[in-house]
Amino acid sequence: MHNQTKLIHAGYVPGNKDPRQVPIVQSTTYTFDSSDDIAAVFDEPTHALIYSRFANPTVMAVESKIAELEGGAAAMATSSGQAATALSIMNVCSAGDSFVASSEIYGGTLNLFHTTLKRFGIEVIYVDQDASEEEIAAAFKPNTKALFGETIGNPAMSVLDIEKFARIAHDQGVPLIIDSTFATPMLCRPIEHGADVVIHSTSKYLDGHAVQVGGMIVDA
Repeated sequence: MHNQTKLIHAGYVPGNKDPRQVPIVQSTTYTFDSSDDIAAVFDEPTHALIYSRFANPTVMAVESKIAELEGGAAAMATSSGQAATALSIMNVCSAGDSFVASSEIYGGTLNLFHTTLKRFGIEVIYVDQDASEEEIAAAFKPNTKALFGETIGNPAMSVLDIEKFARIAHDQGVPLIIDSTFATPMLCRPIEHGADVVIHSTSKYLDGHAVQVGGMIVDA
């Protein structure tokens, strides 16, 4: 299926009598036939909708669409691009851990890394993304848990060699996290080049008309 077709149809497959277009579901809660049904869902987690903080049909359709466009297994929407970045790092790093990142990244992300995450005891180690594989690998410590970069650096427009970063990350036994906000899956699909996690600020080019703030995390 071509990307243009996925843009229209991916993420939502209506069944008999379902709305033809993706509905905007505003409810925070969902109905069950009995208290036993509710108890069963909480005892044995399923795909049943419980509360919109966990899942919402409209959000799920967007997540599925972006995951398919990126060639990933699944995706999770967040409240902002910075939230997506923070969650992707904090999912693999705890207090006392470090991660390596390209120095040619978005200013807001730089601030998140060396100010906010520092307060949680997580250290960032910056590298020149154009340095040799040996030089970048030398920046890793025993407690390094991830490698981070941007497909196209914001605002310098520097292009990352994703496959080189993937080799380094996997040789070190850590995941490669790529922010592909500037490229979008229409121009580059980092998972095809070795990325393990792809994130987006959906407020930029995935939105394209400045009407929302959001983020997305896609798992390979």
